[in-house]
Amino acid sequence: MADNQTETRQERREKKLKQKRERIPQHGKGLVRIYKEAILKRINKLRNEKEKQPGK
Repeated sequence: MADNQTETRQERREKKLKQKRERIPQHGKGLVRIYKEAILKRINKLRNEKEKQPGK
């Protein structure tokens, strides 16, 4: 009987961990977009500055 309860507890733990793992990538996808936009913004800013410098 105690063995069955331990197994049930283990199953609940595995289910909880699985749900936690499934939630993490969703946050990652949003962060990827933010980082990508920040990098593109920086690249565009550097390009604009580079285009203005030779014209001095």
